[in-house]
Amino acid sequence: MKDYPEIALAALKEMLRQKGTELPVNEEGYAQKGMIIRHLVLPGHPENSINVLRTIAKELSNDLHISLMSQYYPVYQVMNHEFLGRALKNREYRRVTDELEELGFENGWVQGLSSHENYRPDFNSEEPFSE
Repeated sequence: MKDYPEIALAALKEMLRQKGTELPVNEEGYAQKGMIIRHLVLPGHPENSINVLRTIAKELSNDLHISLMSQYYPVYQVMNHEFLGRALKNREYRRVTDELEELGFENGWVQGLSSHENYRPDFNSEEPFSE
């Protein structure tokens, strides 16, 4: 959708208005309420992720909790695609994580680059998300 970025940003602004940047956790370390922005970095397009982070910092707050994900892996339908047919490269992800740091984000999580090897549900299984 052409207007997805504007609609998504408006929704994020409303979430921020309602919840703020705090992320209270319980005794076990589980978030009880608040806002976490999860962003999946795609291969071949680190500039898109950098623009997303810059928009969050400028339009929302760099105090938000960000979950930067590197877990993308190609499925058979895109195996021959120039970018989506491969995993994320170290230099691509490093550009994004460097920008995250440069923008002053300190709350959240950054997945390791090898996460694409671990986060693969087996949809042929009755319990695709179990180990």
